Amino acid sequence: MFEIIRYTPDKADEWNQFIAKSKNGTFLFDRNYMDYHSDRFQDYSLLFYREGKLFGLLPANIQEDTLHSHQGLTYGGLIMNEKTIAEHVQQLFRELNEWLKIKGIKKVVYKPVPHIFHSIPAEEDLFSLYSICNAQIIDRSLSTAIDLIRPLAWHRDRKYGINRSAKNGVTIKESNNWSSFWQILSENLMEKYGAHPVHTLQEIELLHSRFPQQIKLFTACRENEILGGTVIYLTPQVAHTQYISANKEGKHLRVIDALFHELLQHYQWDCHYFNFGTSNGEDGHILVEPLIHQKEGFGGRGICYDTYEWKP
Repeated sequence: MFEIIRYTPDKADEWNQFIAKSKNGTFLFDRNYMDYHSDRFQDYSLLFYREGKLFGLLPANIQEDTLHSHQGLTYGGLIMNEKTIAEHVQQLFRELNEWLKIKGIKKVVYKPVPHIFHSIPAEEDLFSLYSICNAQIIDRSLSTAIDLIRPLAWHRDRKYGINRSAKNGVTIKESNNWSSFWQILSENLMEKYGAHPVHTLQEIELLHSRFPQQIKLFTACRENEILGGTVIYLTPQVAHTQYISANKEGKHLRVIDALFHELLQHYQWDCHYFNFGTSNGEDGHILVEPLIHQKEGFGGRGICYDTYEWKP
């Protein structure tokens, strides 16, 4: 029933047009985003055709004999449009498994798009993972999201931070000063975790230039000095914080509290959820409690990001 082919650059326009009209795709799957780190991964993205028409996409890369739902992306899985029905998805996974066997692929690692990013229900793939693939969850991260339609009350400690920042003249604004914020972010990550941001400064500036309406920087400033900030990824359903960081003075003045007060109260996101991202430590079983307590203090509650594995 299905024709399965690997992605090649001549398919970019067709790929991007499908993503734009899909029910569970975001701009992260646009090839202008995905391909910024093409040198790090061996792309093995797949296109599925049914009766000559593009039915679905799978952003993926290959590592030895394992197909990964793309390791350069937070989430992925089968991207579908509003016409997709469960029966056809089940048949797709049956045929995909046979196709993968022929190609010598022995394992699949799959990260579905969390439901808050769906424009309409799109979990047909999850049922097929259970019923066709006998897939097992091998990793689960806990993100924290606010339902912007029914927001919860904030913890009083967050309100204290807002007042502290206001009394000290902290202002919040959208900014293009990526270099100053990246210095704060990089220093914090190195000090706490001995790590670097996932994106280099040059990469995030490149991605912002390609997606200026989807990738935005908001900063907390005092006398024009950046004390902290956050990077927001905007998708139709979700405003997602990709990075959050403040310098020593910013932490003292509680500028992150003021920052999110401004973003949540005064910016109209035209989406359903505000998502703070995951709070797991390096060992996925460990929850970084101070980090998630801060997010929950703004009224956020849990959303799971799952990873599945199966053998074709």
